[in-house]
Amino acid sequence: MIREILIFFHLDITKNLKYDRLTYQIMKKILKKGDNCIDVGCHKGTMLNLMLKYSPEGRHYAFEPIPYLFKELETHYKNKAEIFPYALSDSDGETTFQLVKNAPAYSGIKRRHYDIPNPEIEEIKVEMRTLDGIIPLSEKINFVKIDVEGGEYGVIKGAKNLLKKNKPVVLFECGIGGSDYYGTNPLYLFNFISNEIGLKIYTLEAYIKGKSPMSATEFEKYFNTNEEYYFVAS
Repeated sequence: MIREILIFFHLDITKNLKYDRLTYQIMKKILKKGDNCIDVGCHKGTMLNLMLKYSPEGRHYAFEPIPYLFKELETHYKNKAEIFPYALSDSDGETTFQLVKNAPAYSGIKRRHYDIPNPEIEEIKVEMRTLDGIIPLSEKINFVKIDVEGGEYGVIKGAKNLLKKNKPVVLFECGIGGSDYYGTNPLYLFNFISNEIGLKIYTLEAYIKGKSPMSATEFEKYFNTNEEYYFVAS
């Protein structure tokens, strides 16, 4: 509740609060009643709630591999959204998954840098899938949110056909401290999104204000400095 109040009054006391506020603005601006959305890294359902709010007549897909969070989501969103217990990447199979027990939002397929003291990590096994293998190409997708603590390039590669066909708005996190632990090269990611999928990349503020998309050099700088680490592809 405190977080929602801070966002409502534009009190950006942290960068993550600012990104949450801008994400809310973007979703409110672009989503229509019948739009179909995908939430990758659904966690507790904050963004899924907004998808349901702004696109109440759409079909919504959410992915959360942490077992207890998946069960909570499955119960809470029954008949409202399709909930899957998969970690998403660019291949299918079983994978180890690093559950950060005292900060589950940091959890992901690989260990990474954690901005907390003494992270309590339990390695579990989860099923890994691709979006292209789950969402039928006949399904129109309008919006995708990806927050997977560094594994976003794999998610995007595994959704190439879906993204190329639909050209949805994609909101994703990416930067040093997470993505580099997955071997992500920012120029490869930029070129994949630009050339293979056909989308332009913006900072959240630039997208909201209708400014020009960024260049590969700008994206690489943001990636390496974490000056910006949330982006919009559209």
